[in-house]
Amino acid sequence: MDRTLSRELANKIGQTVTVRGWLHKKRLMGGLNFITIRDRSGLTQTLIDNKDELEKLRGLQVGTILAITGTVIADDRAPGGAEIHDVQVVVEEPVRDEPPIEVDKPISHKSEHLDMLFENRVLNIRNIQEQKIFKIRADLTQYIREFLRSKEFIEIDTPKLLAEATEGGAEVFKLDYFGKTATLAQSPQFFKQIMVGAFERVYEIGHSYRAEPSATTRHLTELTMLDIEMGFVSGHDEVLDMVADMTQNVLKRAYDEHGDDLKSLNAPELKLPEDGKVPRFTIAEIHEMYTKATKTNTIMEKDLIPDEERWISDYARKQLGTDLVYAVRFPIEVGKFYHKLDVDDGTVLWGDLLMRGLEIATVPLRENNYDKMIQQMKNKGMDVDHDGFKYYLQAFKYGLPQHGGCGFGIDRLVQKTIGLANVKEATLFPRDINRLTP
Repeated sequence: MDRTLSRELANKIGQTVTVRGWLHKKRLMGGLNFITIRDRSGLTQTLIDNKDELEKLRGLQVGTILAITGTVIADDRAPGGAEIHDVQVVVEEPVRDEPPIEVDKPISHKSEHLDMLFENRVLNIRNIQEQKIFKIRADLTQYIREFLRSKEFIEIDTPKLLAEATEGGAEVFKLDYFGKTATLAQSPQFFKQIMVGAFERVYEIGHSYRAEPSATTRHLTELTMLDIEMGFVSGHDEVLDMVADMTQNVLKRAYDEHGDDLKSLNAPELKLPEDGKVPRFTIAEIHEMYTKATKTNTIMEKDLIPDEERWISDYARKQLGTDLVYAVRFPIEVGKFYHKLDVDDGTVLWGDLLMRGLEIATVPLRENNYDKMIQQMKNKGMDVDHDGFKYYLQAFKYGLPQHGGCGFGIDRLVQKTIGLANVKEATLFPRDINRLTP
């Protein structure tokens, strides 16, 4: 059986076609009876005026799999400008149970309805408007891949089952691994740095796991991360510029190619710096600006508080015309052992990329000198002889160039691109401290 997709109907006016898909909606009005069929490309409206064909649908519910054969007629009122008349119906898979939600109606994303949304995700993802979120998400990751490939980055895949966490901490998931303790990877940090020693420029898009007992609009326990690492960089500026250029490229493409869908989802207007240079403020500068503007003193904070992230983002949008802004130069005390430190300045060569009030990426320069790395680990009280560091340190011992990269939250990028209130809304099947299903 030749199958015509919904998007192809307008090019087949006057022809007899067969459309196959899900029964999406019924409007039975006596003499004029319309049913809507959904397939992967959209919706098809059909007019059924034959009682025998209409009888085949008696007692059937939304979700029934149908094959509809008929003549394509131009009609501006129909989806795509065409509908099918003189219909013959074949029921391929009947659904007789009434579904718990109506997939042809708007799906509520109000905070008090999110549990209902996720509990019925199997069905509400059949809603055309809901699908737009995840089509945009799919293309955002595709744009990232295309940009990085154009810059000679190699895509890698790294293990998500690791030996017991070398850095310690409580934010790891532990599991039994044939009598040994294993953890789920919080990031591919060690592996991507190791691979700089082979390919210079690498990236990975994959899942990371954080056992954070946080029930906020910005946290997940299973998240999708883009991780980048690039070698032979001239300094931190080159890394910051690469991540900023990638993000701007991806956002421009999304707004160009999904403009109508983003508008229908009430996404904010995109604002990017005219010269392509994402503005940068040091942590100290932001603390000072925020304290002066709000009378809330954050001068002694080591990091930005969430309200500061929102404040500086709002400032950048209104005063500088950009949805993106960097917070750079964190205090040396909060640096990781693998960060490049500016001892004279007392800061870490590390920046956070903020988008519309939320951190979407951390972008540091790494320490690449083996002896300095060992010393920084010891300064943190770490066991440099721990088996978990053995292979990581080999890469430095046998030569790594100056390098840097980022950990970039895909879920947060989707959330902020579309303008969703909660990162979970940007995730098909979110995992948090309360949800392991569906």
